[in-house]
Amino acid sequence: MSGSVYYGLAADLVLAAHTSFVVFVILGLVLILVGGVRGWSWVKHPWFRLVHLLVIGVVAAQAWRAAICPLTALEMALRSQAGDAVYTGSFIAHWLATLLYYDVPLWVFAICYTAFGLLVVASWVIVRPRPFARCSLEVVVDTEKPQGGEAVRSESSRAVRPAV
Repeated sequence: MSGSVYYGLAADLVLAAHTSFVVFVILGLVLILVGGVRGWSWVKHPWFRLVHLLVIGVVAAQAWRAAICPLTALEMALRSQAGDAVYTGSFIAHWLATLLYYDVPLWVFAICYTAFGLLVVASWVIVRPRPFARCSLEVVVDTEKPQGGEAVRSESSRAVRPAV
């Protein structure tokens, strides 16, 4: 196999990761809202919710700066090394144009990403995440001396589960 095949394969893997990223953002919000109605406790997991919020925040910030997503840039560089055709613009803009024939300025995508981000923020109010759990390490020292003459130290760890 030639090196171009590896570059093409790497570009396809980046494309798959990028697609997974987009699916996580869109499907994540849908599942949060549906899960809130259906009582799914996992949609209230604070780390899932925080990562979801941060991801769309980064996407919206990149769009307002008119910055190309690093995954798009990496995929295009790999495709170029492989000798494949590359596209211009952002990943979403390219694939929406390809799949849905939308030809709009990049600022439209910035507004859409921001609106979506505001929906994610609103989901924190509509379906409140659980508080971040704190783990505590309790150290209990038994001051009674056993027959050997030394105090015994025992440690126990327990997670404090927050109320849902």
